[in-house]
Amino acid sequence: MQTPDDVAAMLRLHVLGWGAKRIARELGISKNTVKHYLRQGGWSAYRSPSRSKALDGLESWLEQCFIQHGGNADVVRQELARVHGISVSLRTVERGVQPFRQQLVAAARATLRFETPPGRQLQIDFGTARVTIGPEVVRISLFVATLGYSRRPFVAAFTHERQSAWLAGIEGAFAHFGGIVEQVLLDNPKALVLRHDPQTREVSFNERFIAFARYWGFTPRACAPYRARTKGKDESGVKYVKRNAIAGRSFASWEELQSHLTRWMREVADVRVHGTTGERPIERFERDERKALRPLNGRPPFQQSRELRRRVASDACVEADTNAYSVPWRLIGQQVSVQIAETELVVFQGTQEVARHPVCAGRRQRVINPSHLVGIVGMAPRALVASDPPDLPRPPQPSPLLRPLAEYEAVAGGAW
Repeated sequence: MQTPDDVAAMLRLHVLGWGAKRIARELGISKNTVKHYLRQGGWSAYRSPSRSKALDGLESWLEQCFIQHGGNADVVRQELARVHGISVSLRTVERGVQPFRQQLVAAARATLRFETPPGRQLQIDFGTARVTIGPEVVRISLFVATLGYSRRPFVAAFTHERQSAWLAGIEGAFAHFGGIVEQVLLDNPKALVLRHDPQTREVSFNERFIAFARYWGFTPRACAPYRARTKGKDESGVKYVKRNAIAGRSFASWEELQSHLTRWMREVADVRVHGTTGERPIERFERDERKALRPLNGRPPFQQSRELRRRVASDACVEADTNAYSVPWRLIGQQVSVQIAETELVVFQGTQEVARHPVCAGRRQRVINPSHLVGIVGMAPRALVASDPPDLPRPPQPSPLLRPLAEYEAVAGGAW
């Protein structure tokens, strides 16, 4: 196929009186080619012959099926054979759905920016980084919380991402901001979310996390599975912390790392001009968001003090955080109040203390005080000690009126 410049040269030479044979010899091409373009009067693009295709007329069905099955061309090929009785190669289907692939990619990447009013939402997440602390490189977990309206961040460093770190991080954020938000938006960490169905969007939160949320009075929300960018403000915040607060730095101790993060929040993160809002987070926070947060009212940390209502089970135990703690057996079936401090669990019936145990650090453990079970059938009696609760039932003592049988035999004049 000749270029447009070659065809233009043919036409100019022809105007000068050159014949097709001479032009062909001059340009080094076939005489018939020269004649073709002279008859045509100019250059035109090559048009491939029109051929019928196996998928002609099925464009709408292909698009719908391709999108329905998440861009899987092989499934579309199977459906094509089942529904329309057309058997073609996978490559043929891939060529047929090519126009729709970019549409599917764009739809998957599309994100609607969601702005929240002041005090409505706090987005939380963890990110990991390797930092030199003292003589060694340590893997740390960075808890990052970002207020949805002002974009003011809170950062804390932990050595792990267990449930206790999540709860301590949220409480640290509430203390840092001086108030409580309406919602806390998180991903789907196993420490807090037991199950999240991607189809029905049904979420099952960890029981202790539910108690934590109820204690502080916020509503927990989980992002759709595999769609963490729903909390994109905090996703960006984690990257910002890694690249700005941590990258390339070393610290003499863990305390120095914590002090650095506190200073960095105050002197860098709070006063920078945010790329989306065009304002400094601290100014936006002080102007609009601080007054929208619910006050803390001096409430102690959840880990430090909790109060639960429990019914005593048939094994004379109450359950707290999957562990079982014994109480006096006479309380079986009754409602009691369980107060949990950081290291101690105390059980009350009304205002009277009935049991006290150290908090068990494990899961699904049983903490039993044997004195609570004295009097239950199959439980051997023992001597009570001063530390026993005064209202426990005492083991039966022999009556002083009973005499040995030998004395009765002597009076009766012989043995039976």
